[in-house]
Amino acid sequence: MLVVTRKQDESIVIGNEIEVMVLRIDRHAVRIGVRAPRHISVHRKEIFEEIKRENIAAAASQVVEITTLKKLIARPEKEDDAKRATAPGCEKSDEPKQE
Repeated sequence: MLVVTRKQDESIVIGNEIEVMVLRIDRHAVRIGVRAPRHISVHRKEIFEEIKRENIAAAASQVVEITTLKKLIARPEKEDDAKRATAPGCEKSDEPKQE
């Protein structure tokens, strides 16, 4: 962890794109401004942790049992085979077609 001392209106730069500036110093709090490109998310840590928990919960709710998954995978093949068997001109035969 980098520890630095900054006064009001002083800043630090992270990488080439993120600037963190001390905006105001009160008795029990420091007001900080963060300037970053739109594609970089900036959150307070407690909000970030809540987002992370919600993402984990959402991913866990999407867990599919392996037997259900096998059924889902196998179904389209059986339906395709049934369609091919009933489609005109797709009859199986060892004899050559006569026209």
